[in-house]
Amino acid sequence: MDRCIVLVDAGYLLGAAASLLAGEPSRSRITVDHAALVQGLRERAESDTSRPLLRIYWFDGAPDRVPQPEHRRLRVMPRVTVRLGALTRSDGRWAQKGVDAAMHAELTELARNRACSDIVLVTGDGDLLPGMMAAKEHGVAVHLWAVQAADGDYNQSEDLVAEADERRVLDRAWITQAVRAKDYSGACAPPPTARPEIAAILSAPLPESAHAPQEEPDAHEPPHPAGTGHNGTGDRAPAAKGVPTPKDLAALRGPGAAHTQPHPPPSATLRWSSDKGWVERSVAEPPEAASMPTLAQLTTAEQRWADREEDITTVGGDPFEVGQVFARRWVERLGEAGGVQKLSGMYPRIPHRVDGELLRYAARFGLLAHKDDQIDERDRYAIRAGFWRELDVRTGTERAPAGE
Repeated sequence: MDRCIVLVDAGYLLGAAASLLAGEPSRSRITVDHAALVQGLRERAESDTSRPLLRIYWFDGAPDRVPQPEHRRLRVMPRVTVRLGALTRSDGRWAQKGVDAAMHAELTELARNRACSDIVLVTGDGDLLPGMMAAKEHGVAVHLWAVQAADGDYNQSEDLVAEADERRVLDRAWITQAVRAKDYSGACAPPPTARPEIAAILSAPLPESAHAPQEEPDAHEPPHPAGTGHNGTGDRAPAAKGVPTPKDLAALRGPGAAHTQPHPPPSATLRWSSDKGWVERSVAEPPEAASMPTLAQLTTAEQRWADREEDITTVGGDPFEVGQVFARRWVERLGEAGGVQKLSGMYPRIPHRVDGELLRYAARFGLLAHKDDQIDERDRYAIRAGFWRELDVRTGTERAPAGE
């Protein structure tokens, strides 16, 4: 078949691009326009091989092989097929498992079935050498592409380079058409982004019924400045001393529990994750909160399909953006101005049913952690802040910044 196929090792391509543009191979240091990158690969492959493109295979790793937002966007693009291996963490570093084996299997199968006349490999791993040799024996021309190395030297296996029929280098000018280094102003890590909306939620006053156990301050411990969290960012106030942790609660309920643990007030429950301390409130929510419909109850089958399509192709997965998208859909489908105003008056606490659905929606975008399948605490704040910002835009509500 007189056509070409491109096999991309995304770990190599984006890691080498990060080394070239940001000085280290961490993909978190770059931003990628995947649509522009795929289009660039297609045009370059058709130009170099003088053959029309059949397909681009994108090989990458993902935790538990669960597609991440970038994978969902890629796999709905024309002529793109995504193949995922596992992404595991060992000794503080992420490593791909099964990606090389999948590339080798695809390479040899395509050549054996004579699916194309030319194959472009974007990789540097010498483990693909047997697959490259097998493809050549089946009469396929193998083109090996490298990303320009940051130090001017090769960043590919020497044996792989020697065996390839053709070799090209994707230089800095080509890479920067679709990839940019993040600007951290010289910092080694991105500085935390200040969001007034998050600060406003965290600094919201406690209800009058809230009572947090207090301890006398240690005479040798300097007081914390007002409004300053444990990390000095000013976003969170430190939790009150004496508030039981989940471990404390388990100890209180367990057999032979020590009674030296701090005890909650009678009939108290833990506050929401965006609050601090204990709250005197009944288990049941107020009727106006409990009656709030969930997004699922407001969504038709056709809207559910359209939502999924938008999530795949448009929503980037930023926590703040995720909260905004959820709130926009909820408000538009509620269609009851009184209900929206009623919810706005509950700020900063989202009704339990809606809040739980919001966090489950956010989990689709890879925001489940990193920490025992829980959404990171700051991400939860950003998700809810995005929800309230969108609701305020819809209702024309102006909220005073934190501290006013």
